[in-house]
Amino acid sequence: MKGLSSKRVSDSRSGNRKPVPSINSGQALSLAKGLKSCAEPSRGIQSVSNFVPTIENRKSKIQNVIVGLVALVVALVLCGAVSGAQQQAKIFNIGWLATGPGRTPQFDNYKKALRALGYVEGKNIFIEYRLPEEGKVDRLPALADELVRLKVDLIVAISTTAAQAAKNATKTIPIVFTSGGDPVAVGLIDSLARPGGNLTGFSQLSSELAGKRLELLMETVPKLSRVAVLWDPRGATSSQEWKESLHPARELGLQLHSMEVSSADKFETAFKEAIKALSAALAVTSSNTNLTNYSRIADLAIRYRLPAISRWEKFVASGGLMSYGSDETEGDKRVAYLIDRILKGAKPADLPVERPMGFEFIINLNTVKALGLAIPPLVLTRATRVIK
Repeated sequence: MKGLSSKRVSDSRSGNRKPVPSINSGQALSLAKGLKSCAEPSRGIQSVSNFVPTIENRKSKIQNVIVGLVALVVALVLCGAVSGAQQQAKIFNIGWLATGPGRTPQFDNYKKALRALGYVEGKNIFIEYRLPEEGKVDRLPALADELVRLKVDLIVAISTTAAQAAKNATKTIPIVFTSGGDPVAVGLIDSLARPGGNLTGFSQLSSELAGKRLELLMETVPKLSRVAVLWDPRGATSSQEWKESLHPARELGLQLHSMEVSSADKFETAFKEAIKALSAALAVTSSNTNLTNYSRIADLAIRYRLPAISRWEKFVASGGLMSYGSDETEGDKRVAYLIDRILKGAKPADLPVERPMGFEFIINLNTVKALGLAIPPLVLTRATRVIK
């Protein structure tokens, strides 16, 4: 009724007001009866006016509920964003353990693969590097202990020997390894499918391919009967490759000459002895000493006219004749994948050890000419890449 009252006040103030006419007693009586007859309708209007606030109250309550729900949804979204930001802002401490300076380029490869997964050094990962000086792999256990004392979230062990040191240092911190040899045979894990314990990783199958490299040498070098094998008895993978070479050599009718080298200053002497033993080709195993000095080994192989094969592409790029092994880029990505899974909560024991899906056979044609070889067409057609 307030609306009606305000309208009347507005009308009374308008410029069209008319004077109220005078009335006599009869007219007054009739007016009184008329007003009485309007009493019932006014009660009806009063009842409607009582109902209107009830509807408004209900609307107000519904609006309050809707506003509350919207506020709750916004709060949940904001909480989720804050939680996500906090999770992304967490910095993981990762320990990287390697057998020597020769493994340093792999650090860059792993970091590149990790960046593709959203991990940036100094932003959400902090890396503790631990690697001994050249030729001092006996320091690996002490370096592994240092990482354990730092309470890193995860240890990346580059090489079988580094993985063994890390495993001996901790049974709780997750370890992701890259191994050239058979991780089951050396006791790193229980099986490839179910590693068990706190380790998982990537096996490059280098030792299993030792026989294949001998076969490629035999197909490439005419009338080959004696091959020198350059290996380091202190390296787990290198030792495996030497042992894995013995049986296929017998099957191929090859005699093997053992070139045991644990330090760079022994290379020259080892090559001279290999020539004296009538070796006509060279197989380079995956030891840290060989990896650190792959360019020097390639030069010595050409100087002593020994067609040489290894598992590393970089060896061929430096002048070595051939390489046969897993795609290193693939291995780097798979190691990064396993690191990501573990940092997100997965247990190493539940992550199968990864193995390569493809292999590369690379030939350096410049070295072919330098050695005066004629590569058989069938061997060339099997190459995945040639360097000219």
